[in-house]
Amino acid sequence: MLLNLTALPGDGVGPEVTDEAVRVLETIADVFGHQLSVTRKPIGGAALISAKDPLPADTLQSCLASGAVLLGAVGGPSFDNFPSHLRPESGLLRLRRELGVFANLRPALCFAALEDCSPLRAEVVRGTDVLIVRELLGGIYFGEPRSTQGIPGNRVAIDTMRYGEAEIERIARVAFELARSRRRKVTSVDKANVLDCSRLWREVVTQVGHQYSDVKLGHMYVDSAAMALVARPVDFDVVLTENMFGDILSDQAGAVVGSLGMLGSASIGGAVGLYEPVHGSAPDIAGQGIANPLGAILSAAMLLRYSFKLETEAACVESAVAAVLASGSRTKDLGRSIWGPPIRWCSPKAGAL
Repeated sequence: MLLNLTALPGDGVGPEVTDEAVRVLETIADVFGHQLSVTRKPIGGAALISAKDPLPADTLQSCLASGAVLLGAVGGPSFDNFPSHLRPESGLLRLRRELGVFANLRPALCFAALEDCSPLRAEVVRGTDVLIVRELLGGIYFGEPRSTQGIPGNRVAIDTMRYGEAEIERIARVAFELARSRRRKVTSVDKANVLDCSRLWREVVTQVGHQYSDVKLGHMYVDSAAMALVARPVDFDVVLTENMFGDILSDQAGAVVGSLGMLGSASIGGAVGLYEPVHGSAPDIAGQGIANPLGAILSAAMLLRYSFKLETEAACVESAVAAVLASGSRTKDLGRSIWGPPIRWCSPKAGAL
């Protein structure tokens, strides 16, 4: 099979972790007899510097012509004073919209070798295997109107949370279908005691749930879900939620399982899937060779699974990650407690796969 990818290294540690993920894909292609074609294009701050646009037209066209897109990270404090339409993050939001990827899948799995890396007790986090299904193209990140008006000292900022029934229904179906291949449990997270959007969300998700009698559906308010995710993470299977709540809860889930650096993600539902680690650009450690590449590598595994339907190859990557962790190899975000076995610190190149 031809694996035709566009790689968007982006900013901060993005180029470092993307390179490691591409190296893994090169190995997979060699072992399984595939042909890998990777086109690298700028996005975010790197694109602002080179093309004065966080998503240049050439980058977008390459993404649309690919079989999948692998993204490193965007953003950094040096761009904080740019106008909103020129912020690196605006390029990423535009890319998601142009690709039509409305379903963001963020697995949070506690590897056995990392139980002692969680801030929670090992017996609490042991067995955690959560899949957060986040709606990606609606909600307050895309709603209109949005503005900041008035003079300094008397300004008013407005952001709009908006959801339509069709948007809620399609993301709910993704969550229920995925639950059928897991433990058949969906927890829908909202704030229906306060927000009209959440009341509509709960109503539509409940209606969709009636069509999946083999999947157990439950509802939680987002504040209660955040507490339960820390207190009883193993209780969750598939977590379905809207854009902003999913953004927050998935980062929390990263801490629960040991490190945000371990989380990959898949954004699907459009013509071309987008795959990226959750950890962000981490500019404070960029260029030092200490960034954790496993989020990017696990994103590459999801790319193989969802865009190219290569389940065996995806499972091979995930098994290799588990084996590397079991061997004791660590980047510095994966420190052990004093009771754990000795740590073998490694750079991404030395200990990725």
